Amino acid sequence: MTRIASLMASAFILLVPLSSAQAAMPEAATALFEAKTVAARDSALSTLEAAAPKDPASAFAAGAGEFFTALELLASGLHRHGFESPQSFMLPLMQLPVPSNPNPEPLTYEEFRAILVAFRDRLAKSAATLGSVPADADADIGMVIDLTHVGIDLNEDGMIAPDESMAAIMAALSHGSISQGDSAPVLTFRFDRADGYWLRGYAEFLMAQADFWLAHDFRTTFDGSFHMLFPRAKLPLQDILVPPPSEMGSSIFSSEWRIADFISMVHMINWPVVEPERRKAARQELLEMIRLSREDWKAIRAETDNDREWLPGPQQKGENPLTGLEVGEEQVQAWLATLSMAEDLLEGRALLPHFRITGKGINMKRFFDEPKPFDLVLSITGPGIAPYLENGRILTSEDFDQIQREFGGGGFLTFALWFN
Repeated sequence: MTRIASLMASAFILLVPLSSAQAAMPEAATALFEAKTVAARDSALSTLEAAAPKDPASAFAAGAGEFFTALELLASGLHRHGFESPQSFMLPLMQLPVPSNPNPEPLTYEEFRAILVAFRDRLAKSAATLGSVPADADADIGMVIDLTHVGIDLNEDGMIAPDESMAAIMAALSHGSISQGDSAPVLTFRFDRADGYWLRGYAEFLMAQADFWLAHDFRTTFDGSFHMLFPRAKLPLQDILVPPPSEMGSSIFSSEWRIADFISMVHMINWPVVEPERRKAARQELLEMIRLSREDWKAIRAETDNDREWLPGPQQKGENPLTGLEVGEEQVQAWLATLSMAEDLLEGRALLPHFRITGKGINMKRFFDEPKPFDLVLSITGPGIAPYLENGRILTSEDFDQIQREFGGGGFLTFALWFN
């Protein structure tokens, strides 16, 4: 399951009545996550936001609702301009399975930046709302969810249809299908306080990605290659480089023209810095993600129940039906070590190695806080990262290998996408 699929699973929450031993959820929360129209959903969200300052349960639900409306803002903006989703790790912000739009609106560079700004700012609102839930609140906050019953409006028709459900979206992201028959996995989870830290962490992760893009002027990349992503949005080179519909493949890499445009895109990632504070903010957001992941695991390991856990601790046996993985103490310890390694890199206490440079490493704190034009190719080959090289403790391949070994057959990446 991709990182986007994993993080969206936390946001689309269907509330059902909780036992008397648990705090009752507000009626507006149930209405929010059972809504079949955008209007009904937004009305319920407004009610929760108004109640949030005095009610932790309302704040918890409102923060989750704000998170998934951020994803909807991104999806609707992409759909409006005829976006075709890439199958590339290079563009993690743009992997939502947006439906095709036969009549897309033209798109400009300024409009695309505005989509990213709106997405980023709504995520910040979600993180702030979730962060307002008191850590010592008496109520046992919990939301029981069924991922087959909730979703977002991907095609801007004002409805939340079955094929826009969380289960359908996740199936599309993983290029598979989720059966609705007797053998279908149980897709019901109870999201609790620990999962609030988890969701806030993913909000910070996505904010960091958006801020990194927005820190730079990527107009040249947009004008020269974004017709690959928006082939009918009247971008500058559409008439020259985009083939007729009959010759266009369904996958981003299904035809030669898309391969050529992807190469062009990589070549044109040479971005001047226009908003340096955003690049600095991206580092702080990644550090906050690390802090929240630690809080998440602290809360998980303190749990004594074992009730439909989305991310179970070692004491909560049972595999997640989506990942098929179980969590042991070895994986938790390795993940905490990973967080420490990442924090050391972002704080400049450890240096990132470069394959062709010996004796010096890359100071990632300075990379973010002393921003210079970002050139992807020259960063890979060496000249682009030369300003950030210095002496110090350089992480080694053994540091990375030791952590990966602890995750066993499941693989580090799969656990990392799930753990956050």
